[in-house]
Amino acid sequence: MIDSKFIIIAAPSGSGKTTIVNKLLNDKSLNLSFSISATSRAPRNNEVDGVNYFFLTNEEFIKKIENKEFVEWEEVYKDNFYGTLTSKLENTINKNLVFDIDVIGGLNIKKKFPKQTITIFIKPPSIDELENRLRNRNLDSNASIKIRIEKAKDEILLADQFDHIVENNVLENSFNEVLELVQNFINE
Repeated sequence: MIDSKFIIIAAPSGSGKTTIVNKLLNDKSLNLSFSISATSRAPRNNEVDGVNYFFLTNEEFIKKIENKEFVEWEEVYKDNFYGTLTSKLENTINKNLVFDIDVIGGLNIKKKFPKQTITIFIKPPSIDELENRLRNRNLDSNASIKIRIEKAKDEILLADQFDHIVENNVLENSFNEVLELVQNFINE
């Protein structure tokens, strides 16, 4: 069976989870590997299939659901599915996995692997600040931002189900807090 430890970093879109995950991956002393999720959304400009995500069509994603190929999956936004392929977890040896994942997906992995998983919720300082971050990254339409903000409000209500909540007000401070949590978990 899978003997790696799983580090779940989850948050509403725009909270800074990907930045924190990338900083963790750059710390070679942690011996982390990135769990690449599958998604049915289109790649963004700088995203590469098999590096950032496994990009699937909706039809391909639904077929993998039907074939029970996911450890977890979620329709995060309408017709935008995200999930963790079982085969990708089973192929990880001698590495701890870090997940940049949606909130429900992170909780689902914790339920399936409770002893080997730590869940860390990255909380934005406020909904207003979250909206500013989403607007400043220039990736989403106004309609998409509105949907993401509404979803974020629901996701924040689930934060207390995580092992730890880290408020991302000052990135370096937030990262240092996450780094300490991860180091302690890996060294248990």
